Amino acid sequence: MAIKTIGVLGAGVMGNGIAQVASMAGYNVIMRDIEDRFVESGIKNIDKFLTKSVEKGKMTADAKKEVMGRIKGTTAMADLKDVDFVVEVIIEVMDVKKKVFAELDELTRKDVILSSNTSSMSITEIATATKRPDKVVGMHFFNPVPLMRLVEVVRGYNTSDETVAITIDLTKKLGKEPVEVKKDVPAFIVNRLMIPHFIEAMKLLEQGVATKEDIDKAAKLGLNYPMGPFELMDLTGLDINLHVNNYLFSELPHELKWESSLELKQLVKAGRLGRKTGAGWYDYNK
Repeated sequence: MAIKTIGVLGAGVMGNGIAQVASMAGYNVIMRDIEDRFVESGIKNIDKFLTKSVEKGKMTADAKKEVMGRIKGTTAMADLKDVDFVVEVIIEVMDVKKKVFAELDELTRKDVILSSNTSSMSITEIATATKRPDKVVGMHFFNPVPLMRLVEVVRGYNTSDETVAITIDLTKKLGKEPVEVKKDVPAFIVNRLMIPHFIEAMKLLEQGVATKEDIDKAAKLGLNYPMGPFELMDLTGLDINLHVNNYLFSELPHELKWESSLELKQLVKAGRLGRKTGAGWYDYNK
């Protein structure tokens, strides 16, 4: 199957990052979101990133123009009708994802692979909303997409070998490094490793063992992490972290203590979601 046009469902930080790397790899991209303001913001973010690349001499102005020219923003689901591959990048709520996959199943050609960028949720369950569960796969990118090399390619229970092979091949053509997640377990590989670190960091903070600044410093200098847990939660979004924690708590209640900290819940309620709102664990407006 020749993939020429990729549909990206969602124009947020992850969505516009995926649209950017796909266009830079030579693919036509249709990036869809529910409101014009979200689409326009996504296009602006791509333009801003590429402008900096031109200023740093990493690409030419003509190359930037070509990349931007391959990206079409839209609010119409119907515009995804003729795409050759779909990456869903919407909110981490299962019912919403299943509704969208049911729409995509009716809208797109039957040979089109429908992938989800979910960071933790069941590909098998998402696939039940379609009549093509063999062509539903996880394609989990990492933030910031243009800079992070890893993509987790996740098998659902019914995902075919062909679907996995095509998705891995596409991942490589996008300039990324794939790892295959052979079993559809909650949170896959990276988040299963990372979320316990976040939870323990929040426990240390709540118990008064150390400040968040010193916990972050300890992780960076003692474990050689590029970012501390609180800095990383702010980057990825506290609301997303809370969604993942709650999902893991519901799916794996007996394996580990996944319950979210009270402070994380309070920060999300207060609208302090991390860098994207200007404040999370840290205040970025100062």
